[in-house]
Amino acid sequence: MSNKTNQQWGGRFSEPTDAFVARFTASVDFDKRLYKQDIQGSVAHARMLAKVGVLTQAECDDIIRGLGEIRVQIERGEFEWSVALEDVHMNIEAALTQRIGITGKKLHTGRSRNDQVATDIRLYLRDETDLILDEISRLQQGLLDLAEREADTVMPGFTHLQTAQPVTFGHHLMAWFEMLSRDYERFVDCRKRINIMPLGAAALAGTTYPIDRHYTAELLQFSAPAGNSLDAVSDRDFAIEFCAASSLLLMHMTRMSEELVLWASAQFNFVNLPDRFCTGSSIMPQKKNPDVPELVRGKSGRVYGHLFSLLTLMKSQPLAYNKDNQEDKEPLFDTVDTVKGCLRAFADMVPALEAKKEVMREAAIRGFSTATDLADYLVRKGVAFRDAHEIVGLSVAYGIKTGKDLGQMALEELRQFSEVIDADVFDVLTLEGSVSARDHIGGTAPNQVRKAVEVGRQLLSSR
Repeated sequence: MSNKTNQQWGGRFSEPTDAFVARFTASVDFDKRLYKQDIQGSVAHARMLAKVGVLTQAECDDIIRGLGEIRVQIERGEFEWSVALEDVHMNIEAALTQRIGITGKKLHTGRSRNDQVATDIRLYLRDETDLILDEISRLQQGLLDLAEREADTVMPGFTHLQTAQPVTFGHHLMAWFEMLSRDYERFVDCRKRINIMPLGAAALAGTTYPIDRHYTAELLQFSAPAGNSLDAVSDRDFAIEFCAASSLLLMHMTRMSEELVLWASAQFNFVNLPDRFCTGSSIMPQKKNPDVPELVRGKSGRVYGHLFSLLTLMKSQPLAYNKDNQEDKEPLFDTVDTVKGCLRAFADMVPALEAKKEVMREAAIRGFSTATDLADYLVRKGVAFRDAHEIVGLSVAYGIKTGKDLGQMALEELRQFSEVIDADVFDVLTLEGSVSARDHIGGTAPNQVRKAVEVGRQLLSSR
C-alpha cells in the first residue's frame, strides 16, 4: 500500500502529507472557478502535442472528448472536487485519467502546473476584462442618454463643495463619462499584457519536447508566447496592473457615489434615486437610504486592499515560481467580482435617475454662481480684472445683506458699485445666459453638451 498522499507527484516522498498541511496548502476550494480555462488550455496543449507527434491523433481525440465530458459534469454540479488532489489542475487530470485510462496521464507531457496555472489565470482574466469593458460601455451609454435629456438643466457647479459657477446637469454627467473613458482605455491597455502565453515554459526552464508554442498561442488566441520561461511562470504583473486599473475605476465610482449620496439627501434634494436601488430603515419609517452608491463607495476599500495584497505578495520573490503565488487568486477573483458588481449596479441605476430641475436651479441662484460672469462683463467694459473682482465682491456682500442674488438686483442697485454696468448686464447674470456663454469645446453650454454626447456615441460605436 502506498503512503503517498497525492499520486500525481508523490513518488519521492516516504510518508503522506500531514492532513492539516494538505488542507492548508490546497487551493481547489477557490481555484476551481478556473475549470473552463484549465480545460481550454489542456485541449490546446493536447492538439499541439499531436501536431508535433508526441501524442497520436487518437490519443488527442480521447483527451479532448474526456475533457469535454468533465466540463459538462462540472457545469451540472456533478463533479466531486477533492482537497487531497490540491487544485483544479490535479482534480481534472485525475478525473481524465480515471475516465480514459493511461492516455490521460500523457496530457501533462511538456508542461508543469507552474505554466499551466499562469496560463489559466491569464485566460480567465482576459475573459473577465472583456466583460468589464462591456459593462463600462453600458454604464457610459446610460450616462450619454441621461446627459442628453438633461443638457439644459441648470445646476450649481462646485469647488470646495461651495457654489462656484452654474453648469448643466448634462455637463456634469459627461465629466463622469470622461473618467470612465480613461478607465476603459486602461483596461484595454492592460489586456494587451494579459494576453501573453506562458504555456510551454514548463516548470521554469522550458521543455526538451519539440513543442510548438506559437501554434498553442494561436489556438488559445494569445498574441504571443512569453519570451522567457523564468519570467513566464513567475510574472504576476498583469494581475497587479488589473487591480491598479480596477482601483482607479472604483476611485472614480466613489466620486460618483459621493455626489449621488449628497444629491439624494434632503439637504440637496437634487435627484431621486429609484426605490429599487434603495432600502429603508428598521426604526425610521421615513428613511430612503441610498445603499447602492454607499456600498459602491465602501467596496473601493477592498479593491485597494487587493492591489496592495498582490504588490506585497510579489515583493522580494526570487525567480522563478514560489508557493506564495497561490495567494494571488483570491484577491484577484474578489477584485473581478467586486468591479463587475459595482458596474452592473451603476449601469442599471444611472439611466433611471430623475433630476429635480427646479431644485437644482434654485440652488444655483442661491449661491451667487454668476459672480464670475459679472466680473467678466466688467472686464469687457474696460475695468481691470482686480478692480472688477473687488466690485463683484462688494455686490455679493450687498446681496447677502439684502437676500438678493445678483440677477435679482435692480440695475440701480448694481450701478452703485460701478457706473459701467448697463442693462445688458442681465444677459450674463441669468443662469441660462451664464451657461450658454461658455460655448466652446469642453464648455457647459447646452449645445456643447449635445455635441459631447454625439462624440461619446461615436466613441462607443467604434469599440
